[in-house]
Amino acid sequence: MMPSVTGNSDKGLRSGQLARLAGVSPDTIRYYERKGLLPKPVRTKSGYRVYDSQALMRVRVIRSALAVGFTIQDLAKIFAIRGSGGIPCEEVIRIAVRKLEELDQRMNQLRIARSDLRRCVKEWNDMLSRTQKGTHARLLERMRLVQRPSPLSPPGLTKNRRKKNV
Repeated sequence: MMPSVTGNSDKGLRSGQLARLAGVSPDTIRYYERKGLLPKPVRTKSGYRVYDSQALMRVRVIRSALAVGFTIQDLAKIFAIRGSGGIPCEEVIRIAVRKLEELDQRMNQLRIARSDLRRCVKEWNDMLSRTQKGTHARLLERMRLVQRPSPLSPPGLTKNRRKKNV
């Protein structure tokens, strides 16, 4: 049977069709399946995955949730609750509230980093104006030490590791 304009047939969607309609790669579909975000699809005699009509909506929900900060692990937990007959609404809100708090904290850290960088640029411009042309100003070496970790640093970089890597 030929797929309709939406790629759907009465036999469901193959993974490539689902991926195309959802705007993701077939690898992403398989990844979501492995992580428990998509139910295991039925397979054709030749081994092709065939997803039911709800799979496209599920992938769109996953993409939207990821875009606002939910993680694969968060979604797997939520879908597991739903899959076992539970109602995950309170868990969804709890996770969203935690994400908001993390975002607020990150935004605060970014405001501080922006302020620090503005100060550095001003100081560097002042130093550069007093440096003889053709001479190194050694701007980075003259930078005042910032005592807090920058939100711009790679995740997991601690002060101890920072000292070793400098």
